[in-house]
Amino acid sequence: MTTRRGGAAAIREASRFFMQVDAVYKTLRRLARRFEEQDIPYAVVDGLALVAHGYRRTTEDVDVLVTAEGLQAAHATLVGLGYRSAFEASRSLRDTQTGVRVEFVVTGEFPGDGKPKPVAFPDPSAAFVDVEGIRYVSLPRLVELKLASGITNAGRLRDLADVQELIRVLRPPADFAQALDPYVRAKYRELEAATREDGGA
Repeated sequence: MTTRRGGAAAIREASRFFMQVDAVYKTLRRLARRFEEQDIPYAVVDGLALVAHGYRRTTEDVDVLVTAEGLQAAHATLVGLGYRSAFEASRSLRDTQTGVRVEFVVTGEFPGDGKPKPVAFPDPSAAFVDVEGIRYVSLPRLVELKLASGITNAGRLRDLADVQELIRVLRPPADFAQALDPYVRAKYRELEAATREDGGA
C-alpha cells in the first residue's frame, strides 16, 4: 500500500481512504454484501471499526469477527470467487480485485497474547452496530478488545494508543467505563486520566 512509502502518493491514498473510495472500502463493501447474501454473522473490528465510531485513522486491511462456523462458511463461499487464501492453510484471504487482505478473528478466541482471560472475541450477532448498512463491533466491545490486547501483548501497544486517542476524540461519557469488563476498566480509567491531564478530555 502506498501509505507505507510516504510522500505525495501516501497523501493521495489517505485522502481516498477518508472519502471511502479506496481499495480498502471497496473490499469492505463487497465483503459485507457477500456476508449478507450468505447470511454469515460478522462484525468489522480494529481500524475500520475505529473509523466507523468516529476516530479517523487509516488502515490497510479489513479485520472481521466471525464465529468458527462463519469462518468455514466464508472460506467455502469466497475462495475462488474473488478471493484467495493469503497462503496455504491460512484463515486470512486476499481480495483478488483490490489486493486488500481480509483478516478473520473468531468468537471465543482471546485478544493480545491469545491466552485465556475475561475478555474474549464476542459473538458478532450480539455485539454489533449497523453503520450505513455495514456491521461493526460495538464501541464498548471494541475498547475492551483493544485494551485486553495492549495489556497482554507488548507488541500491541498501538491498541492502547488507539484507545487513548479514541477517548481524546470522542470524549465518551463519564460512566463509559462501567460498560467495560472489570478486567480492563482500570486501564481505561488510567488512559482517560492521562488524556484529561494532556488537555484532551
